[in-house]
Amino acid sequence: MKKIYIMRHGQATAMCANDASRNLTNDGIAEVTKISSWLANRVSIDAVLVSPYIRAQQTLDLMRHNQTNIQFEQISTDFLPEASPAQTCDFLQALISLNSEYKTWLVVAHMPLVSYLVGEFCQGKMPIFNTGSIACIEYDELNLCGELVFLKSPQKI
Repeated sequence: MKKIYIMRHGQATAMCANDASRNLTNDGIAEVTKISSWLANRVSIDAVLVSPYIRAQQTLDLMRHNQTNIQFEQISTDFLPEASPAQTCDFLQALISLNSEYKTWLVVAHMPLVSYLVGEFCQGKMPIFNTGSIACIEYDELNLCGELVFLKSPQKI
């Protein structure tokens, strides 16, 4: 079994002309710092997939402070807010299959994709993610499906 952690970026500045350039707010930084510390006490991440948007990149930068074992990292437009959940799931499953040495994966992306992505892996379960929240999926490579283990928000840890 592999573990896939799906994370929504921290709180970002209000919408602007260029959605891709929105930064994390101070509250967003605090959210991610809190969830990063909590997660570091439970797991070491091997591989990371992240959206190219600034707020997702900043979220990953903060996660790296507590995750020092990351061996594989890829920035991909497959993790944009409007990406196809089915195609993103297929892409992630292919990467996991091709990189079997990595046991724990982190995806840093956006709503609504993070919710739909959980639904793709966990047969229709589509939780709502607060900013800075993270879901853990136990992924069965043989059956290409997963089980939602938890969804944690910075406010609930």
